[in-house]
Amino acid sequence: MDVAKLRAWYWHRQGLDGRLQGNTAARVIEETGWIRSLGSPTAYLGLYARAGIARADADAAVARLEIHELPVVRGCTYVLPKSDFALGLAAGGLTPDSELKTAAKLGVTEKEIAKLCEAVARALEKSAGALDPEQIRQAVGTAARSLGEEGKKKGLSTTLPLALGQLQGRGEIRRVPVDGRLDQQRFRYTLWRPNPLAKFRMAAEEVHGELARRYFTWIGPATLAQFQTFAGITVKAAKAAAAKVGLVEEEKGAESLLLAEDAEKFRDFKTPKTPQYALLGNIDGIALFRRDLGSLMEAPDAGKGGARGDLERHAILDRGRIVGLWDYDVKKQAIGWNSFIKKDRDLEQAVARTEAFVRDELGAARC
Repeated sequence: MDVAKLRAWYWHRQGLDGRLQGNTAARVIEETGWIRSLGSPTAYLGLYARAGIARADADAAVARLEIHELPVVRGCTYVLPKSDFALGLAAGGLTPDSELKTAAKLGVTEKEIAKLCEAVARALEKSAGALDPEQIRQAVGTAARSLGEEGKKKGLSTTLPLALGQLQGRGEIRRVPVDGRLDQQRFRYTLWRPNPLAKFRMAAEEVHGELARRYFTWIGPATLAQFQTFAGITVKAAKAAAAKVGLVEEEKGAESLLLAEDAEKFRDFKTPKTPQYALLGNIDGIALFRRDLGSLMEAPDAGKGGARGDLERHAILDRGRIVGLWDYDVKKQAIGWNSFIKKDRDLEQAVARTEAFVRDELGAARC
């Protein structure tokens, strides 16, 4: 396999070659994949790199519910387009709730959480607007309780987060960023009307199949194991999902698979001859979806980006290859970066553009 071609193909499918310039945030995410958030700047950096989307425009899309951060696969939060709200919530609902298992060991019953969910819903229904967790706690009174020191040790100080998590997963409430931004983790909660799951009727197997179709559209060729890790499902379920969408081998005998309708496009794809630079967040989909840094780096650079398949620093890429790392110094209001390749004018300009974007629109860019 031509590694440079494979990287450039990922680059193209991820919309980093300029093909998505001018598109909306929702359209970009539909095309290139759900964005892992974690209060990081990854969503803003990714939307800017792919389509030149300003932070204000991304925030406006959040406010209009064109995109939204939801708990989905593996219980992890991603930013999704409106067209995938129901699918994402349904996928999240198929993931076992580890917090409920922990709570059960602390004496919390399902009946108790059900009553607390009802109390939270009533409180939000009575409120004039969204409430923060402390306001909700005061409104529900004794329906929520402390789990003591033992609960704190296990990351569950009260029962309230359990109810909020259940209600979010069922599409009955949603989180609203306190200042409307995707790069922080302070939220209020409000009822979600209409519930995006109200008319959703897919069975679990169909949900997994739709996940597979999206995943291999965003980042194929990939292995079944990589899809399984992303989706947080069993090997058997991953194989069944793959069978539903019609995957083919990247090349004869290869573990990597792609959608049959993409096979000819991939064969005919030509690697761009001129550099195409972009500065991305360390949990951007081009790296996170497959968690295989080795395939994005040249051998001499292996190990510089991070461990266990994850980037520890933000990355500079050229046509799918990681060619450097960067961070933002808030005091200096400047990007500090190193390059694995010889610096040229285009690379320096790409750094300067992102530096201006972070300074003027984000203010910070923590990993």
